Amino acid sequence: MGLSRKRRREIKKLRGSASDVWSEQREVLDHVAKVLRAASREAATVARDDVAPRVKSAYEKRIQPGIDAGVGSVRSAASATRSTFTDDVLPAVSGALGSAIAVLDIARNKQLRDALKSASASGRELATRAGQRVGLIEVKPKPGPGTYILIGLGVVAAAGIAYAAWQTLRADDDLWVEAEDDGVPVETSAKP
Repeated sequence: MGLSRKRRREIKKLRGSASDVWSEQREVLDHVAKVLRAASREAATVARDDVAPRVKSAYEKRIQPGIDAGVGSVRSAASATRSTFTDDVLPAVSGALGSAIAVLDIARNKQLRDALKSASASGRELATRAGQRVGLIEVKPKPGPGTYILIGLGVVAAAGIAYAAWQTLRADDDLWVEAEDDGVPVETSAKP
């Protein structure tokens, strides 16, 4: 298909215009790239010279003291808990367990058990004879010393556990350590 001369001239003219527009667009894009590079350099300078010192100052004045106070409180609470456990709870529990083991060892001693049995049996026999002589009907046997030893063991163990729990759970004013006055106001809460 053949184009007329007039159409070919118009197409040629349009190609030239498109080429001119394309070169103008390249120049505009190059200029935009230069402006963006300059703007990013200025933004980095402003961030380094103005913003970073302000952020650092705000962090050091407002955030860091709170973090330091929190860490100090946690450390002092952990230290107080550790010392309470090692000074109060552990000795009480070990003392109660030691008493219980001693009572069990005594109860396991064959000679002592035999002596207790014979004393209990002779006591029952004497009570029965005395009751028969006085005219009482039969005397019911009473619990022996072993029963009282076991009851005592239970009471000592329960007391030891109760004391350990009380020492662990009681409110202790020594757990709260006041912050040193560095010129920074510290908020304190009222203790119950």
